[in-house]
Amino acid sequence: MTAPAWQADPYTDALRTGRGPLFLRRPDGWLLPLEVERWCAAPDAADLTVLERCRGAVLDIGCGPGRLVTALAELGRPTLGIDVSPEAVARTVRTGGSALHRSVFDPLPREGSWGTALLIDGNIGIGGDPRALLARVARLVAEGGVLLAETAPFDVDERVRVRVSDGSAQGAAFPWARVGTRALLRYAREAGWGAEEGDGWTVAGRTFVALRQG
Repeated sequence: MTAPAWQADPYTDALRTGRGPLFLRRPDGWLLPLEVERWCAAPDAADLTVLERCRGAVLDIGCGPGRLVTALAELGRPTLGIDVSPEAVARTVRTGGSALHRSVFDPLPREGSWGTALLIDGNIGIGGDPRALLARVARLVAEGGVLLAETAPFDVDERVRVRVSDGSAQGAAFPWARVGTRALLRYAREAGWGAEEGDGWTVAGRTFVALRQG
């Protein structure tokens, strides 16, 4: 059984129920578990360190079920989530957030003026090309704007084709990437992002980097 990437029944069903199991599956059978339960819960301690670093209007790229969008909205922060999954967008809106059914590579509101962009929960992998993604996000934020990105908690730089799977049903194959902090910083410099000492941090086994545009 095959459906479009991120719109496969397993992914939609997982978001509706708030439960897994759900994986990204490589052609060699390797599985990367997706933390559906955490995505559908309230922000955890690691998420809160991201939220406190946001400034200005926030664009959450690949917002999923919208926990960060909703939390920022509750704080009075202008925030928009975008996601290629209709169910993710619908769930974000149901929980009080604002979201659009868009890819980051589609035309978006307020291009060039966002104060903060988010690439959390592995979303640096979107499109399978971190260089292209970072260059695109650089055009979305304002001069001096911030990108808060979550990286793999180990040194990796991998391009793969994967499918969303629950162990039986699965979606169509699509390109994905996994990068650690070292690789991310290298690609970020090429795309015009800057990082200062102390702009990386780790909480509860999750690793983050803050980048500045210009």
